[in-house]
Amino acid sequence: MRSKPLVSVIIPVYNGEKYLAEAIESVLAQTYRPIEVIVVDDGSTDGSADVAKGFVPFVQYCFQPNGGTGAARNLGIDLALGSFFAFLDADDVWVKDKLTLQMAAFDANPDVDVVFGHVKQFHSPELDDSVKNRIRCPAEPMPGHLPSAMLIKRDAFFRVGLFETHWQVGQDVSWVLHAMEQRLDMIMLPDLVYMRRLHRNNKGITKRQFITQRVQILKASLDRRRKMGLLDGHNSISES
Repeated sequence: MRSKPLVSVIIPVYNGEKYLAEAIESVLAQTYRPIEVIVVDDGSTDGSADVAKGFVPFVQYCFQPNGGTGAARNLGIDLALGSFFAFLDADDVWVKDKLTLQMAAFDANPDVDVVFGHVKQFHSPELDDSVKNRIRCPAEPMPGHLPSAMLIKRDAFFRVGLFETHWQVGQDVSWVLHAMEQRLDMIMLPDLVYMRRLHRNNKGITKRQFITQRVQILKASLDRRRKMGLLDGHNSISES
């Protein structure tokens, strides 16, 4: 019987002790095996290290001086042994069959490079109604063009390259745009795979002063596409 491929799951965390355990538990509860779970502590000063170490030996814990989410993911990638990569932010959770659904899509479509799924946002339970009313939370799941909703073949990831580390916000969007420019073969599943937590410390709130970086990222992608002759509509993500 052919053995299943190893999936490396990388969880970067910075001062995320409040939600980290729930994120790790959602990975360990996955119906797919084998997996390895790598938690990269990006210089946390709270109890994140203790939370992560509490899951050893089921997770691998490593520490780096604060360098941002991209740098933390990149360190996890350097440590990863799997032939597939998956990512989860420390304040979010996966549905239990995320990896099973995505690996099934790869089995059915051997030439595909990346499989995404849908994401549903939710207000973190500790928020009171006054805060919830200020943070928009769409009711319906949406296509998740995000690393946390993605499963990607190892070789396909390196065709795109590591995560950029100079953006304060929007680095996830930037990586996906680079992947489209590399013409990776992508599938978007109709299934819900990922739950994104809305809380007081989301980057969109704490780093609002950098929000224009998203516009810069989109403009840079358009400029690259013009130079490469890719503005022809052939970079869409197909539905599965």
